[in-house]
Parts: sequence; C-alpha cells; structure tokens
Amino acid sequence: MRKKAVLYHAGCPVCVAAEDMVVQAVDRQQYDLEIVHFAKTPNRVGEAEAVGVKSVPALVLDSQVFHINFGASMDDVKASVGA
Repeated sequence: MRKKAVLYHAGCPVCVAAEDMVVQAVDRQQYDLEIVHFAKTPNRVGEAEAVGVKSVPALVLDSQVFHINFGASMDDVKASVGA
C-alpha cells in the first residue's frame, strides 16, 4: 500500500521550483503524490493549517510536515486567496 504525500504551495516562484523538484524526487511506487495549489483550491488552506503547515511550499509525508525554503507564510496565503 502506498503512502500519501501532499505538496502545498501558493504558486510563487519558490513554490513552483519546489513543485518541480518534488515531482521528480518522490518515488511514485511508494507515495501517492498530490499537489495542492492554493490559488486554484483556496478551500484547502484550512486543511493545510490543520496538519501543521506554517509556510509554503510544504511537503507532508505520512502526516509529518516538511517546510521547504520559505515562499510565503500561511497568513500571506490566506490574504492572497481570500481564505
């Protein structure tokens, strides 16, 4: 059974670069990878905060949050998407 991986991001250049790298790096035989772009799915902001995402881009593997670089705080994300 594959594990779940979710990359949350806001579409900024740092986030897009992280998405490109994560898509290439994550072993799809071990993980089901989902990309969540907040500008396209602002209703998922609360979900990200609930699992512990404090800034984006952030990769969640098996409920553990890994913050990658620093693109934007979740407060900045909420302000930009109206969430």
